[in-house]
Amino acid sequence: MPAPATRTVLSFDYGLRRIGVAVGNTLTGTAEALATIDAFDGEPDWHAIGRCVAEWRPAAIVVGVPYNMAGPNAAITTAALKFADQLGEQYGIEVHRVDERLSSREAEDELRERRRSGSKTRRVRRGEVDREAARILLLQWLRAQPGEPAR
Repeated sequence: MPAPATRTVLSFDYGLRRIGVAVGNTLTGTAEALATIDAFDGEPDWHAIGRCVAEWRPAAIVVGVPYNMAGPNAAITTAALKFADQLGEQYGIEVHRVDERLSSREAEDELRERRRSGSKTRRVRRGEVDREAARILLLQWLRAQPGEPAR
């Protein structure tokens, strides 16, 4: 049986002002924080997103969707779902939606811990949190894939 093909995957942590971006692959099950892209009143910088897609040529895209833990979805949920739909339509790439309710909190905690341990010397910035959240979302998705090793 041949080994499964390695697939590059881009991940986006959508926000109304910033969008975190990460890249990973299905062979190693790892992900790396890449960039933070500006959004203007919820409208993504499509040129910057296009450059990421052109550079990494992903086989799939993961988008974090902030579902509301208390019940009805918030406006940000609707905006993130619209963003995911637009990515799929614009680039013709399969888009996976991942529940990202707590990813930004986890990203912030992880970056602060790196700062406390001395592996990160600068204070935690918002753009870093967005990129790290995109990385965490991608790792979550990669771990959920059938046949992927648990890491």
